[in-house]
Amino acid sequence: MLHYIHVSSRDRNELIDITDRVEEIVRQSGVSSGVCHLFTFHTTAAVTINEGADPAVRRDIAGFLARLVPVDASFSHGEGNSDSHVKTSLVGPSQTVIIEEGRLLLGTWQAIFFCEFDGPRARKVAVKIMPDP
Repeated sequence: MLHYIHVSSRDRNELIDITDRVEEIVRQSGVSSGVCHLFTFHTTAAVTINEGADPAVRRDIAGFLARLVPVDASFSHGEGNSDSHVKTSLVGPSQTVIIEEGRLLLGTWQAIFFCEFDGPRARKVAVKIMPDP
């Protein structure tokens, strides 16, 4: 079962919590045990899992990546978004989460984030639900 989540970012670097939307897709799938694969099609965006309880964590991650790979670093790519490509390579375009008892198997504080590194933009995340055999 393949589904899509549409995400609209507001900032150049932003982590957007998509956990509720992924959980709703899992719930509607009726799958009680299996895996949920998440994949973004974009070369300047990523998907990660980290703490969702304190919004400061996502700001810290975005801020640290912005300092680690600054937009004004000396890059060869002419579009002005090489920093975004590097950040995406560091974080990665996909995640896999176990489904158990019809729910995502996430830790108490974990949330799923879409990571925007070249916003604001309209983006898409593919969600593939695969039941256990």
